[in-house]
Parts: sequence; C-alpha cells; structure tokens
Amino acid sequence: MKNGTITYTTCINVTPERVWQGLTDPEITVQYWGTRFDTDWKPGSEMVWDERGGRSADPEQVVLDSTPHRRLAYTWHTFTPEWAKALGVSENLRAELATEPRTRVAFDIEPTGDMTRLTVVHDGFDPDGVMIGMCSGTWPLLLSSLKTLLENSSTS
Repeated sequence: MKNGTITYTTCINVTPERVWQGLTDPEITVQYWGTRFDTDWKPGSEMVWDERGGRSADPEQVVLDSTPHRRLAYTWHTFTPEWAKALGVSENLRAELATEPRTRVAFDIEPTGDMTRLTVVHDGFDPDGVMIGMCSGTWPLLLSSLKTLLENSSTS
C-alpha cells in the first residue's frame, strides 16, 4: 500500500459472465455491497452511486473501461454530504476524504479452469491518506461477500 495501490485477487467458482453480472447488476451489487450503480457501463459514462440512500454524482465519476466478462474500471466516488449522512460518516471525516485525490478501481476477470479469477486493483491513493486504509480493509470483505453470494445463488 505504500505506493498508493491496493491489489486483491480471489477465485470464484462461477463463470466470467456471472462475475461480470455480480459487478454490474444493481440488484446484485446492493446485496453484497449495499450500493447500486446507475450507469450504462459504457466508457466515459457518468456513474451515480446510491449507497444506502446516500447518492453521489459527479462529472468526474465515470466508467473508464468496460469489456464485458473481461475488465471493468471506473473512478472512485465523490464523498457527498448525502453519502456521509446515509453511512453515518462524520462531516470531519467526509471533508478529509474529499481532499484526497480521486482514485480508480479496475476489475480483471479471467477464466481459470472451472473457476474465474477476479483481480481488483484500486490505485491513485495518497499513500499517507485516510482512504487507502479504509479501502484496504473493505476490499477483502466485499469480494468475500461477492464470492459467497455468487457461489450460493441459483440465479444465472
């Protein structure tokens, strides 16, 4: 994390198409993340995050790459007062997060035998900032929840 990058890899016993669905379908993302994304998933398109009723929108909050079943990348969200209130984040912490550089997250989806390898690279952090510590603890939990949901769901 000293270089401002978080990398995390997991293998999920589902198809790449199912992993893609887990990353992009708001009915699924809300189940493991508590977040719905409002976007068409086309590069350059704006993304609106709705995390527990705290919406955040910003022209710089966009899809960077969208190659179905292979790669998804976007800029990290904007820390709005509505977001902070919905998640119980103090105004002081929200203001501190808002001063840090906007980061990017990329998901690489690779078939590997009967499984799919999902690698997340979240970069652009201030290595000494608050956000990198928050995200480094959150990504393993999110991906573990995604893995459990996809592997135990009968929806295809």
